[in-house]
Amino acid sequence: MNLSSLPPFVNETYRDFLIPEHKAAMLAALAQVRAELGREYDLQIAGHPEKGGPDKLLSYNPSLTTELIGMHQKATAEQAARAVEQAHAYFPTWNAVPAELRAARLFRAAAILKRRKSEFNAWMVLESGKNWLEAEADTAEAIDFCDYYARQMLRYATPEPLVQMPGEHGQLTYLGLGVGVIIPPWNFPLAILVGMTVAALVTGNTVVIKPSSETPTIAAKFMEVLHEAGFPPESFQFLPGSGAEVGDLIVSHPKTRFISFTGSKEVGLRIVELAAKTQPGQRWIKRVVAEMGGKDAIVVDSQAADLDAAASGVIAAAFGFQGQKCSACSRLIVDATIYDEFVAKLKPLAEALTQGPAEDPSNYMGPVIGAKAEKTVLNYIEIGKSEGRLITGGAKAQGPGHFIQPTIIADVESTDRIFQEEIFGPVLAVTKARDFDHAMQLANDSAYGLTGAMYSANPEKIARARAEFFVGNLYINRKCTGAMVGAHPFGGFNMSGTDSKAGGPDYLLQFLQAKSIAEKIIG
Repeated sequence: MNLSSLPPFVNETYRDFLIPEHKAAMLAALAQVRAELGREYDLQIAGHPEKGGPDKLLSYNPSLTTELIGMHQKATAEQAARAVEQAHAYFPTWNAVPAELRAARLFRAAAILKRRKSEFNAWMVLESGKNWLEAEADTAEAIDFCDYYARQMLRYATPEPLVQMPGEHGQLTYLGLGVGVIIPPWNFPLAILVGMTVAALVTGNTVVIKPSSETPTIAAKFMEVLHEAGFPPESFQFLPGSGAEVGDLIVSHPKTRFISFTGSKEVGLRIVELAAKTQPGQRWIKRVVAEMGGKDAIVVDSQAADLDAAASGVIAAAFGFQGQKCSACSRLIVDATIYDEFVAKLKPLAEALTQGPAEDPSNYMGPVIGAKAEKTVLNYIEIGKSEGRLITGGAKAQGPGHFIQPTIIADVESTDRIFQEEIFGPVLAVTKARDFDHAMQLANDSAYGLTGAMYSANPEKIARARAEFFVGNLYINRKCTGAMVGAHPFGGFNMSGTDSKAGGPDYLLQFLQAKSIAEKIIG
């Protein structure tokens, strides 16, 4: 297998659930998944299932808080340490497997995910509260990561030739690093888990996967995909557990070579700190690949071509998946000359959003992920009411789950907490800009720098935004969510992380080390 023999990469197509056959497939998958709810899942260490400590990790449906999705083990400290040791022991074997064979397994994983697309969608609907379309996009992105990273590994397996010195033969090869700790988030419970995991595996590394405590069942189901695709069971360890008991341990372990993390700024910075401290017996400087959230802004300029399109883009970016995306629009910055007109457009759009259990395809918005998130978001809403002017929402929504109304708060100042702090919920803070200079100043007034967008028809202002809007992913005249693998390499600046550019041509380099070899020609 080589890259030239493969068709070009193409993103997985989203299905239209208004088409009866696609709707029927989802309904059947939901029924299938419902029949599996409440079962117990084991740890996996070197291919062997194990029970954990006496306490169990229970996952519930955030749309129906009494419905148990899955029961999972909590790994002990001994099991966590052993998982790293087992992964370390198997690394030389897996790293020696030719890149073409590792990539072939990844293509098989993509095919399995395609076959089980409706099933994985259904698990996300029930365990993470994603609506049907958001779940479809999540599974499609997971498929894309497999197809894309397999191709990228083949590219690195035959790197561009070096400059050849007279009398020498020079080459550059890429090697895996060692054991990687994979710590994915709950908000993209399949796509980001898959992307982080397969990037590490296809580059020849072994992994210890510590799934999110909010969505462990989806992670357990993906372990089935890895098994079926032919990844050796020793190459990946499945280790649910508490961050305090096992998370810190596997990050700090001297045989851990790198940590791939997506989550909050606070946890990410702790991982960076733990990884930077060299442990007795450690023989390398650990790498950290981190994506740590955002406080993303959309700027609507006075010369925006279509205010209705801009308003629709803002609403979609702010309230898609209940605002629980690191790329979500949580700050809206509007030029003063159109401020009142534009804010007036937002209220009816937000109030028209349907909300309820994610299982019902007529609902655009579902629940926030859990009780802790609900409490945090509602607290921020109260803070926002004291800082700005409530336009709509502002309270818990009715229903048997963790539902919060889409909330818009206007007249927010840049010093206000809801302007500066990541809320991770359906809350949009709106701020007035005096002019375009002020808008750029406000957009960059954040510790984060993940995504941003600007609506304008003025080429000079667009050029300035390209140069001055300090984010890792900038979108012009479109919403700031919805990055596509291969098209929008994803990762941010400042406290948004290490600008990892997931789904881009350079991402795999973070899981590889380059070896330069020069051989003098004799005779």
